[in-house]
Amino acid sequence: MTDLRTTIVRLLSNMASAKEIQQYLKRFSAVDATRFAVVKVGGAILRDDLESLVSSLSFLQQVGLTPVVIHGAGPQLDEEMAAAGIPKQVVDGLRVTPPEVLAVVRRVLVRENLRLVDALQEAGVRATSIQTGVFEAELVDRERLGLVGEVVRVEREGVVAAIHANSIPVICSLGETKDGQIVNINADWAANELVKTLQPYKIIFLTGTGGLLDGEGRLIDSINLSTERERLMAAPWLTGGMRVKIEQIADLLDALPPSSSVSITRPDELAKELFTHRGSGTLVRRGEAIHVYRCWEALDLPRLRALIESGFGRALTADYFERTRPWRVYVSANYRAALVLTEEEGIPHLDKFAVAEDAKGEGLGRAAWEVMRAETPRLFWRSRSTNPINEFYFEQSDGALKGDPWTVFWYGLEHFDEIRFAVEHCRTRPATLKLGAAA
Repeated sequence: MTDLRTTIVRLLSNMASAKEIQQYLKRFSAVDATRFAVVKVGGAILRDDLESLVSSLSFLQQVGLTPVVIHGAGPQLDEEMAAAGIPKQVVDGLRVTPPEVLAVVRRVLVRENLRLVDALQEAGVRATSIQTGVFEAELVDRERLGLVGEVVRVEREGVVAAIHANSIPVICSLGETKDGQIVNINADWAANELVKTLQPYKIIFLTGTGGLLDGEGRLIDSINLSTERERLMAAPWLTGGMRVKIEQIADLLDALPPSSSVSITRPDELAKELFTHRGSGTLVRRGEAIHVYRCWEALDLPRLRALIESGFGRALTADYFERTRPWRVYVSANYRAALVLTEEEGIPHLDKFAVAEDAKGEGLGRAAWEVMRAETPRLFWRSRSTNPINEFYFEQSDGALKGDPWTVFWYGLEHFDEIRFAVEHCRTRPATLKLGAAA
């Protein structure tokens, strides 16, 4: 397994550094095997992208990780019912399921479940078909909806047994009542209850769009609910369906440990989403509140020092807090991201931007940056050419001047004299991290 794992890391090296990939492998491997990830697969993915799905799940098993897979089959069910001449009825977003429809639901879900398991096994992936026995349910409203259930209890034993055998459990969204009646369960409802029971580190929704899109059709790479939820929900471009999805994710994360997160991505981008800081889809976390301070006395300086040194991998000079006069300091609630701003000749200057090693890839640094930027219409800063986040800095700046050893960045500076001052200040400002630091 060690040799195979090394090979996989080498193959992924075109996405990110080996150090970055190893960091995620170590993080995921430290989680109890039953709590790694729940992967929700829509019927459209099973129909249109089965090969990529199998490849991604195979990759996870090869690096020693066993996700729990739960799937629906909505499009296939629509086709089957249309072929049988059975009209589709929906009430409150739920498929009305009289006995004749339930027969089709069972047949289609079991067929799709076995199709995925067979494809995994043909690819050499250990997988277990779990068609029933996971969700105990009660009927929602038999008169209006027929045999539609809501989950009242999740039975973990079969799922856990499969994981302990290093076999990926593939679960149907079918339930049973206490008296043995099979019922149709909305796949999202089933996935949510499974997640709340297993308390996984990662929840992954595989979709054709590969993530949540903003009003211009661009992918939203990360959402920190603590700082962005209110603004996002007020956005005029937010559709009703997307609004519901964000609310559902927020409710789900509220029921999970703070370390848990939701990733929305495509099957063929799953490895990139999980194992690189940049990711490939939309990462949603409960996140942390970002607080702003104007003096060192209001801060826990040992924690702030530890954060900065963790983020840069270098020690601060002993007298940093004595010789640096803060203008504003933005710090996440748990001291896992921080921006230290000074004011130089009336212009805000970013002196330090640090994200703790165990928070990289969460979107927390970007969330802190956006809080800072909303309150700081102009700014300048410097970064060494070796700094791995320079790509982000170029995206955020209006201009930059490359130099050795410093590249100077700025935004909101409109006059040449201001830019000239910023460049000169950055080139002559004494370093406050010990030799070899990134900024």
